[in-house]
Amino acid sequence: MSHVVLGLVRASHPEPAVAVTAVSALLAWGVGHPPGGIAAVALTVLASQLAIGWVNDRLDADRDAAVGRRDKPVASGMISRRLVGVSGVLAALVTPLPVLTLNPTAAGAATLALVSALLYNWPLKSTPLSVLPYAVSFGTLPAVVVLGLPGAPTPPAWLVAAGALLGAGAHFANVLPDLADDERTGVRGLPHRLGPAGSRLAAAGLLLAATATLVVGPPGPPSWAGLAAVAVAAVVPAVGWYASRAAAARGERPVAVFRAVMLVALIDVVLLVTSGRVV
Repeated sequence: MSHVVLGLVRASHPEPAVAVTAVSALLAWGVGHPPGGIAAVALTVLASQLAIGWVNDRLDADRDAAVGRRDKPVASGMISRRLVGVSGVLAALVTPLPVLTLNPTAAGAATLALVSALLYNWPLKSTPLSVLPYAVSFGTLPAVVVLGLPGAPTPPAWLVAAGALLGAGAHFANVLPDLADDERTGVRGLPHRLGPAGSRLAAAGLLLAATATLVVGPPGPPSWAGLAAVAVAAVVPAVGWYASRAAAARGERPVAVFRAVMLVALIDVVLLVTSGRVV
């Protein structure tokens, strides 16, 4: 049993799942959710992340096996395709239920974010529209948090735009380590068509634009902390690329770029929470 549980955890893409859940919970706290609301947001986001990761590994099992991804539990035979597929479906069905306790509007938005992300897994992953699900799902995520408040207030447009920009940047950064393997197995999303250099530029520009939107979007003049966050957002991706190159040279998987995205997301949410200018 412990072997199966470990396989499911590894197949869920645990690092981004935990990071996105933690950032969402922090944002929920920052906009004024009580403990019950924070828990509802966190559980919905965690369920959606599990569903996305498990469905992704189920659909990509043949591709992962073809390129020798021994870190993938399904491709390596650690767990069965049926188990991870059924787990993904169950997690998807559970996703809107926690925030449904807050209000139906938030649950509807959570469902939209999940469906968009699943459409990336299939069929949009191999098309020029591969960035679209990331933009929609990440843009909808802060909307779910705000809509879950009493009265379901309308999320600010700048907050949704910043989430969409961050998500689009995450797409380009996330795909970078797998460009060669993806090409070998027929995946041709937008990052593959732009190439490594174009994808790095796209990721950096989108992450910077997301942070800048959070700084200039709310009413009032930008704060010094906000301007400092923009400067950090300009530097962090470059550091991530350098670390990824060093990891690749050591024969390790170059995941530092995506970790840089998560760091920018954390900085952005901390900026929002401390500014008190979300809703």
